[in-house]
Amino acid sequence: MTTEQKIVSLLSQFKELGIGQQIDYDKFYLYSLITHSTAIEGSTVTEIENQLLFDEGISAKGRSMGEQLMNLDLKAAYEQSITFAKSHSNISVEMLKRLSSIVLKNTGTTYKTALGEFSSANGDLRLLNVTAGTGGCSYMNYSKVPTKLAELCERINNRRKTLSETDIIECYKLSFDAHYQLVTIHPWADGNGRMSRLLMNQLQFEFGIVPTNINKDRKAEYIEVLVATRESDDLELFRNFMFDEHIRNLEQMIHNYQTSIANDNINIDKDVLVNVRQNVPVNLTDREHRIIELIAGDESITILQLANILNVNERTIRRDITTLKERGVLARVGADKNGIWKINR
Repeated sequence: MTTEQKIVSLLSQFKELGIGQQIDYDKFYLYSLITHSTAIEGSTVTEIENQLLFDEGISAKGRSMGEQLMNLDLKAAYEQSITFAKSHSNISVEMLKRLSSIVLKNTGTTYKTALGEFSSANGDLRLLNVTAGTGGCSYMNYSKVPTKLAELCERINNRRKTLSETDIIECYKLSFDAHYQLVTIHPWADGNGRMSRLLMNQLQFEFGIVPTNINKDRKAEYIEVLVATRESDDLELFRNFMFDEHIRNLEQMIHNYQTSIANDNINIDKDVLVNVRQNVPVNLTDREHRIIELIAGDESITILQLANILNVNERTIRRDITTLKERGVLARVGADKNGIWKINR
């Protein structure tokens, strides 16, 4: 089976299982896109911590303000990007600058150069030259950026006009190409990686296809293929990597969904959390209820993670869990290191 056939087969299975129809699926998948994109840029905020930050305004213990603002800003940028996708707006330089200004709203920097002052927080295009890390090659001269960016927008729009949502593979190819080409132009002093992944996902949202998530654990391979594609001028290298990553993610999502059905797991969404509270003893403490809710969303969550999220020490969490076990609400399946939690309903 070719890569393209594999993608089509997995997407068909994904649709048949109704994974995308789960309550709040779009929201939580978006949170995953945001978490992994910022993690590639150095953020250590987890998906669960982002969920609490986005939905309840609860800051993550031990995470810097800069990290959390980075995630909040990217969430706002995605929300604007999805609006553009739904309206089928043409990709333009002004649109990209606006999205960049949201991505860097609270973490951008003002630069002073011989050509004048510019701010990444305002979405301004760079007025200086940049290199790809220590010892890396320089990106194109800043003076070429406006023209090259406008040309990229025109190419994307021309290809968008000829594509049908049924031509799934070509839709993905356009989104991957736009990602690579935008990061290669490197229009801004900051945030180019986040913007390139955002543009890729925006096109995928517009086409109605499952968005591609680049897992933070694949950061090294992702950067390596960007460099290799640039050095060889062979776009197929990047396309192949992205298709492989998408296959990996689809397989994992399908596996997780099938496992959750088999184990009768509970997904952490608003309606189900109500069911969780209705099916456990009503005289549990608020913290014990929160432990159950967090475990409902992640059966592998650790005691340390629970302690960090709930802002208490590990001893307190262990005591609460012992109580929950004794009352028959919670059980541990497997070893402490590799096991999972099971909520008894």
